[in-house]
Amino acid sequence: MQKIVYFFGICLLLFSCTSVKTYNEQIAVNHSVRSLKKDVDVAYKRLKKLHPRLYQYISKPKLESKFDSLKKTIVKPLSSQQFYEKLAPVIAEVRQGHISVNPPLKRFNNKERKLLNKKKFEFYELDFEFLNDNLWIVNTRGADSILVGSKTLKIDGENVDKLFNKYKKLFSSDGYNSTFQNRIVASRFSGFYYRDKGFVDSLSLTLKKGDSLFTKVLRRIPKDSVPGKIKIDSLHKKPKKLTESEKKEQKLKEKQKREKDYIYGYEKARDRYTRNFNFIGKDSSVAIMKIRGFGNGNYKKFYQKSFVVMDSAKTEYLILDLRDNTGGRLDEIDKLYSYLTNKNYQLIEKAEVLTRQPFLTSMLSKNNPTFIKIGATLLSPFMAIHNLFKSGKKDGKKYYSFSSSKLKKPNPLNFKGEIYVLINGASFSASSILSTNLHANKRATFVGEETGGAYNGTVAGLFKYIELPNSKVKMNIGLAQIEAPYSTNPDGYGIKPDVQIIPTIEDRLHNIDPELEWVLEDIENKKNDK
Repeated sequence: MQKIVYFFGICLLLFSCTSVKTYNEQIAVNHSVRSLKKDVDVAYKRLKKLHPRLYQYISKPKLESKFDSLKKTIVKPLSSQQFYEKLAPVIAEVRQGHISVNPPLKRFNNKERKLLNKKKFEFYELDFEFLNDNLWIVNTRGADSILVGSKTLKIDGENVDKLFNKYKKLFSSDGYNSTFQNRIVASRFSGFYYRDKGFVDSLSLTLKKGDSLFTKVLRRIPKDSVPGKIKIDSLHKKPKKLTESEKKEQKLKEKQKREKDYIYGYEKARDRYTRNFNFIGKDSSVAIMKIRGFGNGNYKKFYQKSFVVMDSAKTEYLILDLRDNTGGRLDEIDKLYSYLTNKNYQLIEKAEVLTRQPFLTSMLSKNNPTFIKIGATLLSPFMAIHNLFKSGKKDGKKYYSFSSSKLKKPNPLNFKGEIYVLINGASFSASSILSTNLHANKRATFVGEETGGAYNGTVAGLFKYIELPNSKVKMNIGLAQIEAPYSTNPDGYGIKPDVQIIPTIEDRLHNIDPELEWVLEDIENKKNDK
């Protein structure tokens, strides 16, 4: 039996190595003109079949003309990367921010992955922000802090402005706002660079700080490397022997941390929490809730706990910070909104779709784990019936009912005080849906810059992953139009702030948060007027 298991293990390993090699060879070669034009047709055909608002921001004749023009520019064989750089800007013309297009990237076998996992790339430790029309390093996550406040000029001799403008054309916001691309390219700059240049072991940054122009080489280094410190072999350290009471205390602390990490949504890579709640000032009259995303963790416990505390403390002002929150779960913003209103509410309308089986379509996507696809296939008869009960047709359009489209009552602990919402261009998707509800009901004062997500909704909720057959370029397509029961004219713009404040590099260098400072000053003025 052991020999059989060993034999199949060797076969699986060899197959894996062969498939990785075959895939890498396939994406590296130049594909024929005919095969690439076929991929263009497949991409447009899938968009038409799956996307319910394909022509919301661009007319059908104009989009068809752009796809036809794209095919005419393909006059010679191209690599997958070159084809991606032609296709992505055309799909970006649809102006639907949840449609993503990505090039196929080199794959690594198990041995290569194990070696790579032991290292980290210093470039990925840098946080960038686009301020004063330039790309700045604003954080190094504990690495070389001397780089903070440096303007990025070149990467391996290539002009950063050229790279930045190139990456902005590869995707779009929802509609016509201009705040989204700058925020997203900056915050995900290393990812864009990797998709552009592929795997590298090192690169050189040309930087400017003050009047000083210098070069910094960034490399892949062991994960346990600490700049400026000598590594001490832990084998020479004898672990302290704990008493029974100390062991119990340690276990209790570890349990409490696990519970907090789950509720607040701990992000290990960044050593921070997704959800944060604190009071500001000398008393508990002003609270701030920073939500970085509506994703990981037990959000129900977090909001229950936070609003119980505010109710007991009789908090008068709540600052909800949604800056750089690119979205997440509908159910989470539904739960949060129930604490922010005192009226019966319907968070979203029934979602417009092109298929009455959106969940099944999404679960059968190629990028999902095999066990999910097998489960979806086995349960497909039951899922099909469930989807049919949740879907319907009206005025010639298909609709799907998410739980957030039901009429609901506010939470008994709903906040009665004044609300301020901090927003910027990276406030997107679910952040914008929540903001639309708050804005339309005049429930909050908005401070910052226009959101990247549209006021009138977005095509998201469920997604279908597509891999084009020849180039292996990947596409992710939203399947459902998610919108609040409110709209504004003109269409295609985000939630605009009541008070517009754009931070500068000087603010970052002096640890100044201008949006938050304005809110605190406004609250202080209101307190003094009482």
